[in-house]
This record gives sequence, C-alpha cells and structure tokens, in this order.
Amino acid sequence: MTDEQDLATDERGAATGAWDLAGGAPDFTRSPYTGWTRAHWLAAADRLLAAVRPHAAPGHALIQLPGPASGSGRHSDGLEGYARTFLLAAFRTGGANLEDPCAPELLAPYAEGLATGTDPGHPHAWPRPADLPQARVEAASVALGLHETRPLLWDRLPAEVQERTVAWLSELAGVWVPHNNWLWFRATVAAFLRSVGAPFQADDIARAVEATEDWYAGAGWYTDGAYQRGQFRNFDYYNAWAMHLYPLWYTRIAGRDAEPGLADRYRARLRTFVADAEHLVAADGGPLFQGRSLTYRFAAAAPFWAGALFDATPLPPGRTRRIASGMLRHFLDRGAAAEDGLLSLGWHHRFEPMRQRYSGPASPYWASKGMAGLLLPADHPVWTATEERLAVERGDFVRPLPGPGWLAAGTAADGVVRIANHGTDHTPPDLPGRDDPHYARVAYSTHAGPELGEARPPAADREGHQRDGDARLGAPVDNQVTLLAPDGTPGHRSPLRRLALTADFAASRHRPHWPADGSDERADWPAGPWVTTVSTLRGPWEVRFARVGQPQGDARVLVGGHALAAARPPVVGETPGVASARRADGLTSAVLPLFPAEAELTVHRATGGNAFGPHSATPAYRAGGPLHVVAVFLGHTGPAAGLPPAPTVSFPDAGPDAGPDSAGWATAVVRWPDGTETSVPLGE
Repeated sequence: MTDEQDLATDERGAATGAWDLAGGAPDFTRSPYTGWTRAHWLAAADRLLAAVRPHAAPGHALIQLPGPASGSGRHSDGLEGYARTFLLAAFRTGGANLEDPCAPELLAPYAEGLATGTDPGHPHAWPRPADLPQARVEAASVALGLHETRPLLWDRLPAEVQERTVAWLSELAGVWVPHNNWLWFRATVAAFLRSVGAPFQADDIARAVEATEDWYAGAGWYTDGAYQRGQFRNFDYYNAWAMHLYPLWYTRIAGRDAEPGLADRYRARLRTFVADAEHLVAADGGPLFQGRSLTYRFAAAAPFWAGALFDATPLPPGRTRRIASGMLRHFLDRGAAAEDGLLSLGWHHRFEPMRQRYSGPASPYWASKGMAGLLLPADHPVWTATEERLAVERGDFVRPLPGPGWLAAGTAADGVVRIANHGTDHTPPDLPGRDDPHYARVAYSTHAGPELGEARPPAADREGHQRDGDARLGAPVDNQVTLLAPDGTPGHRSPLRRLALTADFAASRHRPHWPADGSDERADWPAGPWVTTVSTLRGPWEVRFARVGQPQGDARVLVGGHALAAARPPVVGETPGVASARRADGLTSAVLPLFPAEAELTVHRATGGNAFGPHSATPAYRAGGPLHVVAVFLGHTGPAAGLPPAPTVSFPDAGPDAGPDSAGWATAVVRWPDGTETSVPLGE
C-alpha cells in the first residue's frame, strides 16, 4: 500500500483484503459500515495466534519474535510474547467459546508453556517476578488468562504445575511496583490466587483500590498515577485499557469476594468515559493518536468491549461493534500485521521511532485487550445488532472533555477528529520539563501524528526519568504555540497550567523554556515570558490565540499546524497568505494568519519521523508581538478547490487606536464560515 487512499476497495467503497476472506464474505447487511461479524473476529484472532507459533522456543514458554530487544532484555521479551498472546488466546477460547472445538488446540501450547515457564530447572524458564519488574506486568496477563480459561486449562493442569504456577505468581505479593496502574497488576494476581484457594496478599488489593480513588479525575476519566494527590496530568488511551479495564476485571475474578459496591462504582465511571471516548474515533476506525504505547493499536477498543461485558456502556450494541470492528480493520487493512502475520512495532506499518524504552518485539500484542469482546456469545446483541454510525458520522460536533482538559471536534464530511489539548502534559507541575511529543502538543488528531525525533538516552536518575517521559531530541514545530529562542529553537511547554474549558473554547498557560542538556538545575533553565494559549474549534478549523506576557522583548511566536505524513511527499501549497500541505488523498494541513496579517509562513519537510508515513510536511507561522491569532486547518480538500472559507476574528472592544496591550483587546469574536460567532476572552 502507498497512501491512505490506496487501500483496496469493493463495489461499496469499503476496504477489503485477506482479513475479510479468512472470516468469510463481508456481511454488509448486519455490518453496513465494516462488513465484519463475529466470524471475522474469530478468524482474525486465529490468524494472529497462528503467526506467533513458529517463534516459540522449545517448551512454548517463551515466544521470541524478531526485532530489537527491550530494555528488559530478550529473556523478558520471550515471556512478554507468551503472556500477551496468551491473553488473546484466553479471549478467543474463554467465555462463550469454551465449547468451541478449536479451543483445546489453541490452548495446548500455552498449557505446555506454563509447565515449562514455571519450572526453575528448565533452560527456558520464565524470569522471576521477584527479580524482574517487567515480569510483574506480564504476570497479570497470565493470571487474567488463567481465570478466563479455567475449565479448559487451570482445572486440567497437573497438581505440580498448579503449585509451581502459584509459587511464580506469589512472588508479586508485596513486591515493589510503581504507584500507578502497576498496582492493578499486583492486585489482579492476588485476586486470581484467592480464587484458586492459594495464599494471597490482601493489602495488594486494598492499595490498588485506595489509590484508584486518588487517581479519579471525575467525568469518567482517570489519571494514571499522580505526583501528588489531586494532580491530574496523565491522560491517554492507556488509561482506558488499564485504569478502567483492570479494576473491573478484578471484580470479575473476585466474584462474591469483591468489596461491596466496587463493581457498580467502576461500571458507572466506565459508562461516563465511553460517552466521551466514542467522540475520539474517526470514521475510518482510527483512534486518536495521542499518549504512550500507541503500538498497542486496537487495544483502544478495550473500553468499548468492557462496556458491553460489564453492562457499563451508554452505547447501543450496534455502535459498540461498529467502533471495535472499525478499529481492528483500520490497523489490519493498513499493514499492522503485514510482516508474516505478526503485529509489528509501529502504527500502520512498522515504525521504529515509536519504540519506547520498554518496547520489545512482542509489546504490540497488548492489542489483545481490544479483542475482549470475543468472550461474548454469538447471540449477544453486540454481535447480532445492525451496526450504527459513529459520533463523527452522525454529524459535526464540538465536545468538551473536562477530565483530560480537551476540546474535541469532529467533521462528518471527512470523518476526522481533532482535539485541542489544554489539560495534559504527563509531567509534574512544579519545575520545567522536556516536552513529550505524545502529550505536550497543543493539538492531536486521528489522522495526523506528531513528529518524533531520536529518543533521548535514559535519565541517570529516577526523578529525571519521570520528568522527561518520552522526550525526544530535536525541536519539531508541529502543533506548537510557543516562543522561539534567538536561534529559532522552539521553547518547551511542560508543565502547562489549565485555565478554562467550556463548550466554546479551552485555555492554558505555560512559560516557554529551553532545557539545558547536562544541567540538573531545572529552575535555572532559560525561560521566556508566560504565554496564554486559547483554542476554539468548529468544523475543520481551530482558531488559536497566543498572548505573550511581559517582558516580551524581541520574542517571536511560533504556531505550528498538524504534521501531515504520507508515503509520498505532500504537495506544498503556494497560495499567498496561507501555508499548506496536501496529501494525495486530499487530506490537507494549513495555517492562515488572522492577526496580525503579516507573518512568516513556512512549510517544514521531514523524513522518517512520523508514524503516518515516511514523508511529512508541517505548515508554520512565525511573527513578533504580544498577540497572535492563527486559523489552523485539518481536513480534506479537492484537487483544485483550495481551502474552504476561513474564519475571521474581530475585537469589538478595541478602539481604532488601541494597541494589542490595551484592555480593549481582552475579548475576541471569531466569526465562522457558517455565520455563527464565538466570543473568546483573552484577558487575565
């Protein structure tokens, strides 16, 4: 495949390929948008499982997939290959599939692997959770898989294998884990041990339950950990497939032993979250490209399946399947498993810059969480109902998401979803940090991703590692609103301060700073004046305001648009007063100055740094002065039509002689192409 438009299509314009044929002909009566039914899901799971079998070590305890090792080493990566594919096998054979004649055959290598992996004397034994932190993560998948397949696997294991498995899992009891979602890995294992009558650490469960209350930010959203209680800064899809999934699965494993009211509490929160999350899915099935561990891909479907599994969703069943099938197809049709049927480390295809310190060849198989719906029986409404349109297919929307501090906008004409980010940066708030490109940008989308530079070397101290997150070398311009150093280097945004979020606009403030490599004195990093950023969205347009505080000096402001990437270099626009880049399928990124009218407009080209394609282009605005208003466009355009009509801005309180520092500039009015207006406050 080349660009997005090069997917094979059938007579209805729907993407087709080998993944369809494995599950039979697409059913466009029951599934008018994706063509997929439960049979296609089962076939996809079987193909993904079959692809890893040639890479199993003797004894099947380690699955060593090709690719560079993670920071935990190849031995750990082999356990990860077992645990994460076992999770998929458990969803494929557990629940409603226990009587499937394929189930014993699919589970047989995992039963053998359990016996091998827990045998300390075997040359392919698993690393011990007491010794290796990553083994504590994978133990949770092993425990969850054993619970779901208990009649077929655990209950049939020889007593000595059960005893060794309990001994291996018990090494998590009371062991150190980070104070974040890892607490639930330990609690999940404790719940399984209790369920099979083994000794367990009750405090491991209590600590996870207690901490989860500290991390609940309201409105259905969790932050994954907090540097101090009440600090809500870490939001992404990972929270959905960890912070929502594990607490509810704990109650599923615990059964009657679960604390009274806990399941109801977690269900209510998931129900609220899903109402927001459906607005972060594009018409082509692509989820929002934001946050860590994006190589887990269709794990983003996990909260939607969990909503159906736990009766915790506001969505009709046909829409749940539309979202989940759309996500699975989005990645499989675009080459996520093009390498011998194995999920590569990347987004659509393999993309090594997405590798994070903990990423190994089997890391992408946490995508298995996005196939949890296979536990539901074939006659469940989520499989039998007719697919329903997504939020973005039902019409244009602008939706505030107060949990993460995002303002989301979707357009039905092109199926694109965008967010303005004024609430999450994944860094502590008290000292400056290096920007993580997956969190600190002003905007994210389902159709464009940030430019990723080379990964920085690991920080020498834990404090530095926490603050730098997944910071990268270099200084990309995409989706920035910041000041420029005299040499043109953009300042970093982290940490930002939330100011406001309404149905009309979102606002935040940050002090741009320039990290000094080799300096541990973050308070001494060079910094500029405070910059207040305000976003308002409608249709394919976002209007960004940047107000620079005192002292301004000669500082210049950068406003970067979305980085547009494709298999072929995007075409750069030459329209006066507009910087734009257009992909072959019509997706276009552009910036247009609204105030001041005069600015330096450029388009930055890059190669090899964007998950959406090897060639990328980013339009950008630069100008001096204290107030800047820029229209940012992301949407589809015709071959010769150019951009659609743009919004305009006025300052009704400003007199003819008012300067941009006067009180008269405290309010702006954006007039949209459809004639509606949005009033935006710009004062303190």
